[in-house]
Amino acid sequence: MNDGDGTLVAGAQGRKFGPLGTALVIIPTYNEAENIKSIVGRVREAVPEAHVLVADDNSPDGTGKLADELTVDDDHVHVLHRKGKEGLGAAYLAGFRWGLERDYGVLVEMDADGSHQPEELPRLLTALKSADLVLGSRWVPGGRVVNWPKSREVISRGGSLYSRLALDLPLRDITGGYRAFRRETLEGLGLDQVASQGYCFQVDLARRAVKAGYHVVEVPITFVERELGDSKMSRDILVEALWRVTAWGVGERVGKVTGRGGKPSKP
Repeated sequence: MNDGDGTLVAGAQGRKFGPLGTALVIIPTYNEAENIKSIVGRVREAVPEAHVLVADDNSPDGTGKLADELTVDDDHVHVLHRKGKEGLGAAYLAGFRWGLERDYGVLVEMDADGSHQPEELPRLLTALKSADLVLGSRWVPGGRVVNWPKSREVISRGGSLYSRLALDLPLRDITGGYRAFRRETLEGLGLDQVASQGYCFQVDLARRAVKAGYHVVEVPITFVERELGDSKMSRDILVEALWRVTAWGVGERVGKVTGRGGKPSKP
């Protein structure tokens, strides 16, 4: 079990890990005009050698245009313009494909609203030197949330606990979205079969990584509630997470009973 200091939750078994290569920080956006310049600037300052990809879902507030302006004087910033709002999972999958096609060695998930602090990214990248996937965790010792109502914390903790028990995963923060993947890990997760969104998208990738035997590490982060813009959390996202996690859990248990195994699949 993870003790919050980067302890392994899926053993490396003496493996040797290769160099990380260049990191690509993927930041999905929809109506984040108030935050985009700040978050990109903080990433560039925290990890100057990293590249940033803003995956914008045709934001009506002009977020995509502001992101384009950032690319003029900085060749480490890129923009992926998408046709419309299709959800967090679809935006990340598009960003992953963009990065894999361009041979980035590390692909990072990060929110645009500042809740994931770029200043903590070096810690995730350091842990990734001896892991396949690093999760920024709110619910291990040293992790915390700032400015959250108690109801939001209960939902988040409860979602991670339910997913952990339903899917038999040794992870404390399964729904968190601050993550660093080695490219080889993403290539082995069967991304073409992923159709989930929101909380459920994060659960899906975590379960695929653990079930595939990848070496997963959780490190503590401080999650800060957004100060500008509107939260994208909705009832539909929570409902989707509940039924998909339940379906995956039932499917894996049936598979074990029938001898068909418990490999990740799309419900």
